[in-house]
Amino acid sequence: MAHLLHIDSSITGDASVSRRLTARAAAAWRAAHPGGTVTYRDLGQDPLPHLDTAGGLARAIPPEQHTPAQRASWQLTEELVAEVKSADTVLLGLPLYNFGPPSSVKAWVDHLIAPGLALDPETGAGLLGGREFVVFGTRGGGYGAGTPREGWDHAEPWLPHGLSRTGLEPRFISAELTLAPVNPAMAELIPLHQASLAAAERAIDELWSPVAAGV
Repeated sequence: MAHLLHIDSSITGDASVSRRLTARAAAAWRAAHPGGTVTYRDLGQDPLPHLDTAGGLARAIPPEQHTPAQRASWQLTEELVAEVKSADTVLLGLPLYNFGPPSSVKAWVDHLIAPGLALDPETGAGLLGGREFVVFGTRGGGYGAGTPREGWDHAEPWLPHGLSRTGLEPRFISAELTLAPVNPAMAELIPLHQASLAAAERAIDELWSPVAAGV
């Protein structure tokens, strides 16, 4: 039975474009996988604890030597890795905050970098590869080639590097200028936003369609 891991990270609730895109993708996945099951994690509403001095070193210390705080941190990492391993497909919403990923996504990635769980401690090979991983990037402004802020998006380029040791390989579907409809100073960019959003929605609709799969 197919299984989906659906992760949101936006803090803007119903106003979130990334949540809109992940919800559309999750609905399309369910339609293409009748009887499939879903695990949902909301990093925006229930953020993970960041690695700290009390428990963060659990990934570098043998489990039998863990302090209580390290044991609790390691158990959470085991849970997060198990969620990924149980999924055939992972969907992640990745809004751009202050030109980088939400800190909650960084914490999720930090927890996944776990020798013995997500990577082989002997060879360094990632253990989470071989599954579909689709990331829905959303950006309030425009960061494409030739724009004044070209290269200022440090979320989408970072994620493949951050997860590289795990074997997860993200495919990105992104929408830009998401603030245009709510920022009067960006009103003239609304048509560009609408085109970007429509392109992202079309890409989602093609993810598991029979035509896209060559059926």
